[in-house]
Amino acid sequence: MHRGFIKTAALLGALSVAIGAFAAHQLKGSISDFALEIFETAVKYQFYHVFALLATGILYKEFPNKLMLWSGRLFIAGVILFSGSLYILSAVKAALVPGYDWVGAITPLGGLCFILGWIFIFLGCNQKLKQTIKS
Repeated sequence: MHRGFIKTAALLGALSVAIGAFAAHQLKGSISDFALEIFETAVKYQFYHVFALLATGILYKEFPNKLMLWSGRLFIAGVILFSGSLYILSAVKAALVPGYDWVGAITPLGGLCFILGWIFIFLGCNQKLKQTIKS
């Protein structure tokens, strides 16, 4: 078990619920539907990857290897880059500040982190299987 990943997942999960509630109760009707949709996408992907990080923390007990460590790190980086850039982008859109659309260019890097995190879980689980077969 990787306690750091589990603790981070718990904090990010609580933050997801708080941010989602904020969007539902405070932002709805006060910002454009487009900005709200961006914000909700950020919350949704953050929450999905809270579960991925939690699973990684639990799986680490059975598969304690570098690939599993990198999987957790990539999920955290993905939340920061993907969801974080969308939170900023939605704020920019809500404030109608021109010239900051470039923030959206960071989002795919976070998406790539998410994809690699999932691939590393797969590879990390297979690494242990290969070691068991060789023994």
